[in-house]
Amino acid sequence: MRRHRGALALIAAMTGAGTLLSACGSSNQTSTTPSSSSSSSSASGTITWSASPIAQIGIRAALVKAFEARYPKIKINLVSAPTNTDSNRAQLLTQLSAGSSSPDVFMGDVIWPAQFAAHGLVLPLSKHLPSSYWKRFAPGLVAGASYKGQVYASPLYADQGFLYYRKDLLAKAHLPVPRTWEQLMSESQTLQKDHLVTYGFVWQGASYEGLTCDFMEYLADAGGSPVNKSYTTPTINSPAAIKALGFMRSLITSGVSPQAVSTFQEPQAMATFDSGKAAFLRNWDYAWSNSQTPANSSVVGKVGVAPLPTFAGQSYPGYSTIGGWNLYVNPHSKNLAADLTFVKWSSSTQAQTILGKTYSEIPTVESVRQALAKDPTTPPPLRVASGTRLIPRPSGTANYPKLSSAIYANVNAALSGSVSDSQALATASHQMKSALSGGL
Repeated sequence: MRRHRGALALIAAMTGAGTLLSACGSSNQTSTTPSSSSSSSSASGTITWSASPIAQIGIRAALVKAFEARYPKIKINLVSAPTNTDSNRAQLLTQLSAGSSSPDVFMGDVIWPAQFAAHGLVLPLSKHLPSSYWKRFAPGLVAGASYKGQVYASPLYADQGFLYYRKDLLAKAHLPVPRTWEQLMSESQTLQKDHLVTYGFVWQGASYEGLTCDFMEYLADAGGSPVNKSYTTPTINSPAAIKALGFMRSLITSGVSPQAVSTFQEPQAMATFDSGKAAFLRNWDYAWSNSQTPANSSVVGKVGVAPLPTFAGQSYPGYSTIGGWNLYVNPHSKNLAADLTFVKWSSSTQAQTILGKTYSEIPTVESVRQALAKDPTTPPPLRVASGTRLIPRPSGTANYPKLSSAIYANVNAALSGSVSDSQALATASHQMKSALSGGL
């Protein structure tokens, strides 16, 4: 592996794509000085942090332990949010809309700022934290957390899709790491035919946000996009989308991917791979740490990491959807000083190093990211020289939830075999047109 450039490429691409990640965002936040109520030294009490175990339970526990050791006057009540991103978002919208003061702080997807901010359901952090605070992050991350000139979230960690592979099986079969999707399918079939593995490739095919991320990668590899640049017209019903969806469906019909992959989210795909039943896995950077934990994995020491493939005839590597998680503050919280102390600590060198070095998450603080990228003991996802072309989800609209739902629900319908590929894309296009022109 060539070192250093994988994480660098991620942040560089985020810097360029930052305004695309933001619904109506800019990084021109108000420059203010934190009020006395936000002083870290005087903060105390208990705050409730809602965080999904979409990555690993260990991440949350490690962060809580380190924070409470640093700030013993503040205790964290950790509440486990739903693994399903859409269920998590819906639950929070219900709680916050009702004026609940709990959770005080919540972990949320990078695509949430516009919807939550437009309805006054998150605190504008740029009114409580100085402009100097935001300079530690890559500009694209700050822009993606912004809405109408205010920043509503503090970037916690970034995500990028990778191809995980069984290096022991490829070596035994004298096969190279696949650089194209067609090659991945062929090698999977070879390994299955030789009875070296049950399945070739597992990924996220359930009807939820994760499927939008996966589909976006195939669609970009095929030369397509879901909407036009001005977010006025769906472009998903196209030859490129037919190619992308057709290939995804062929993974299932060929037996390379299990039929049940149409119900898989990140944890199910990761568990199948870590149990030794699959040769290849598409997942985020945190999957590396999980694959190397003996309590969770039977393939410790047998896993390699590479950029995602692309379609034959296209420049390698393929596209990866930009992901990641932010910290948001409930505007109804009763303990703002403690909330802000926790949020600020999450971007400290200590917290970001825990995320990057221990759990293979990509840090959002540039100085930490650069240091870890140069460290040979840093997990491979942060060092792999992917040069991956990164794409944001089409979240440049406050109606993104409905837009994404139209994508993943119809793609999943095709994957499960209930509708044809062409019918699925036509229906998705119709629903997306309605989402782009309608209300939330």
